[in-house]
Amino acid sequence: MIDLHTHSNASDGNLSPSRLIEEAAKRNISTLALTDHDTIQGLSEASKAAREREMSFIPGIEFEISWKDDAPGEFHLLGLGLNNPTQDFKDAVEEMARRREKRNLEIVDKMNREGISFSYDEIKALSGGQSVGRPHFAAFLVKQKIVKNIDLAFKRFLGKGRPYFIPRIGLDFDKAIEIIHKSGGLAILAHPMSLYVAWGKLPDLIAELKERGLDGLEAWHPTAKYSSCHRLKDLGKKLNLHISAGSDYHGENMPSRKLGSTGGGRKIKEELFEPSFLETLQGLMSKA
Repeated sequence: MIDLHTHSNASDGNLSPSRLIEEAAKRNISTLALTDHDTIQGLSEASKAAREREMSFIPGIEFEISWKDDAPGEFHLLGLGLNNPTQDFKDAVEEMARRREKRNLEIVDKMNREGISFSYDEIKALSGGQSVGRPHFAAFLVKQKIVKNIDLAFKRFLGKGRPYFIPRIGLDFDKAIEIIHKSGGLAILAHPMSLYVAWGKLPDLIAELKERGLDGLEAWHPTAKYSSCHRLKDLGKKLNLHISAGSDYHGENMPSRKLGSTGGGRKIKEELFEPSFLETLQGLMSKA
């Protein structure tokens, strides 16, 4: 089994990088990519843990990309195979961390002004001292019994267009492509359905992104309908893009997503991937 989209508590998952590898091993996952949001802090720990378990490990990241201000969706880009992060890459990661912190403080302020009194330190405590993200705010709302679960927290309060959503300035797409490629990685469009682009317009958009350097798309994702996964796979193959698959696992912070499973509850086995992509993945594995 292969999982090319997971998160640890270096961003907004709840498991440490080494615990994530441990859980993956329990599920007989042979190849795993750690793709934390806008950070590579967990890669060294995860790589070491994977070596100890003789698991193939792919160092990665998930970048927030600037998208149309008036668009309902979000644009995320996976970088897979970051074995040699350049200084430009590291500088971009640091800038994204500053933007994330600014956004978090704005969310705290907005919630405080609307009658939910708490400090940012309380949210940091829920993150275990790691990078704070919206799932930690969602966990706080559950803890305060304002909502029953994390999914409801996003649907009612923290998702795009909801009362406590604060847009974050993402990384420029062309800049992200450049620094991923120069760091030895592939750029994969994460969960394309989250762009909220109509099917009639999606092929032209993805074709344009390919012309600008996109290497592949994540056709298989747990939030996409099974039929949509197949349509995305066919579209990617038509455009000669790599077809990727992941669980987008966050642990207890997003309990509906299961490590090693993707759209339609399908297990992420080698048969989901083209042989040429499997060969490419060999070259992306950690050299550390």
